[in-house]
Amino acid sequence: MRRSVRSCYDGEGGYVFAESPDAIARKKGISQIARLASNENPFPPPETVIEAGVAALRQANRYPEASPERLMAALRRCHGEYSFIIGNGMDGVIETVIRTVVDPGDRVVISTPTFSFYGLAATAQGARVVQVPREADFSVDPGRFAEACRGAKVAFLCSPNNPTGNACPIETVREILDATDCLLFLDNAYVEFSDIDYRPLMRDYDTLIEGRTMSKIYSLAGLRFGYAFVPPWLAPHLNRAGTPFAVNAVACAAAEAALGEAGHIERTATHVRRWRERFVSAIPFPVLPSDANFVLIDVAPLGGDEASARLAEQGIIVRSCRSFPGLEDRYIRVSIGEDWENERFLAGITQL
Repeated sequence: MRRSVRSCYDGEGGYVFAESPDAIARKKGISQIARLASNENPFPPPETVIEAGVAALRQANRYPEASPERLMAALRRCHGEYSFIIGNGMDGVIETVIRTVVDPGDRVVISTPTFSFYGLAATAQGARVVQVPREADFSVDPGRFAEACRGAKVAFLCSPNNPTGNACPIETVREILDATDCLLFLDNAYVEFSDIDYRPLMRDYDTLIEGRTMSKIYSLAGLRFGYAFVPPWLAPHLNRAGTPFAVNAVACAAAEAALGEAGHIERTATHVRRWRERFVSAIPFPVLPSDANFVLIDVAPLGGDEASARLAEQGIIVRSCRSFPGLEDRYIRVSIGEDWENERFLAGITQL
């Protein structure tokens, strides 16, 4: 029955995961692994968030609310009077947007190199994916990108971008929005680590979607909670197209509590900014400027796989960027971890 499998899934396609820390520990006999490959927050969520999740777990025999009003109220308290949708991680939000607006054969435009799931989700919907390479410094040419967007259904732009770390100026995003009428999905998964606030653009454009996640600065990667600012006219259509009960009750309760933990957000952001500066000064390879909780490092003449494998030998897991379309095989992406993880990484990369 292999002939029943769609061609886009019959091969080596799909999301590329970093090697499992447990697998590294078993193979190398290392008890403590530095986990710097997945852009996670190294700190657990605050106790209030854990307690909220545990309380919800006690009622896990019931389905979650179809429209969690308390959570939506918490989002509005945090961000303002915007329209929101939620999903099973940012990935779930992306899938819902594509499912809502893209018919087979429609064009979907993606600024590359970037997060691979945009293309995977669009391909799954039968879209024709158009990749628009970034400039040599990984900035976005707004005119070139907007030109590719003409006649497309939706375009994806990640800022700060994964894996390069750089953010698009607000003026660049505005220029793109002014020049095209397709939906623009602005992925802001890492925006809390930058000094840029794109939210005011939502007041000016009814073709903009701003995606967010609570997997990064909010320390909830294991609960898979994503949300997005959406134009009011689009929200009911997205809700109809969304998977029923996509976000579980534990994730909703924890997310609601996490939105009120401003101190945790500030401590994490301060930690990341301090270590980003240290990485730039201490790493003996070129480090690209970053507005995210990770840095992209040019390890040439080594390849990304080779550098990652040699660091794994020391119990340090980083992400080889060989699998990112449009990126040469000479980069690794390294997340900001706990102090001891970062110190071990600096010692390890110096040996390379």
